[in-house]
Amino acid sequence: MKSAFISIIGRPSAGKSTFLNTICGEKVSIVSPVPQTTRNKIRGIITRDEGQLIFIDTPGYHNSEKKFNVYLKDLAGSALEESDIILYMIDTTRPPGKEEGEILELLKPHYSKTLILMNKTDLHESNPAAAAEFIKEGAAEIMDSGSVFPVSAVTGKGLDTILKRLFEIAPEGDPMYPEDYYTDQQPEFRVMEIVREKAINLSRQELPHSIYVEIADMEMKYKESGEIKKLWVRAFLVAERDSQKGILVGRGGENIKKIRSEAQKELNGIFPYNVHLDLRVKVNPKWRRNDGILKKMLY
Repeated sequence: MKSAFISIIGRPSAGKSTFLNTICGEKVSIVSPVPQTTRNKIRGIITRDEGQLIFIDTPGYHNSEKKFNVYLKDLAGSALEESDIILYMIDTTRPPGKEEGEILELLKPHYSKTLILMNKTDLHESNPAAAAEFIKEGAAEIMDSGSVFPVSAVTGKGLDTILKRLFEIAPEGDPMYPEDYYTDQQPEFRVMEIVREKAINLSRQELPHSIYVEIADMEMKYKESGEIKKLWVRAFLVAERDSQKGILVGRGGENIKKIRSEAQKELNGIFPYNVHLDLRVKVNPKWRRNDGILKKMLY
């Protein structure tokens, strides 16, 4: 049996979360058009006869010294140390930039366990030759080892090939999770992420990085048999300013009702029991500079 932890690293919007969801066949990581939607190390699990692969989706690697972004960079960097294999994902529709160079530098001690995924090769503007030239200049040993794979996270093109390769090079070991698991996320985390995704996708572009979700209370209702009958959740969307609160709430509360409705609908599709979501909005200025909140939220 094979067993491996596999970290996925890349610039914001490279397609890491889409790749994770597609390869696992389930929605593990939330997705939006907004860069740096992922804020945590999200685990997706594949179990087959050959063994078990645990993928770790990391926040997009963005060069910024703001406290919030430093936390995100540290999360991405720490995932490399705990992994057996690293997947470095490059968006082939964008020219390699300074951040790509920084990622290659970060990967230097780990080249022997790194595979490169050239993503978005299904798109007309894809330029894998430019990406290959960049890798050859910065990390020739990876290119020479044949560890570069063209893929499309959206269509699934090339994913069977990369899965086969991952099982080939994964170390021997026992499964870390039961075979029916596709993620190890707890209900509280899944609720927060789904609510945040709906808020991002239903609000203006300036909001996404200014909000987070806080669970105030969760209560399980049980049947006489002991099975969970209902999960009741009271949560807050937390913004930095009153003007942002107004955007989230919307005229007559229209937007917050839509966010709640769409989040609750998806949660009821994820969990094998009924979920009732009570969602409100509040303001917490400068939360992105608060170490206590960041340490609790980003892990």
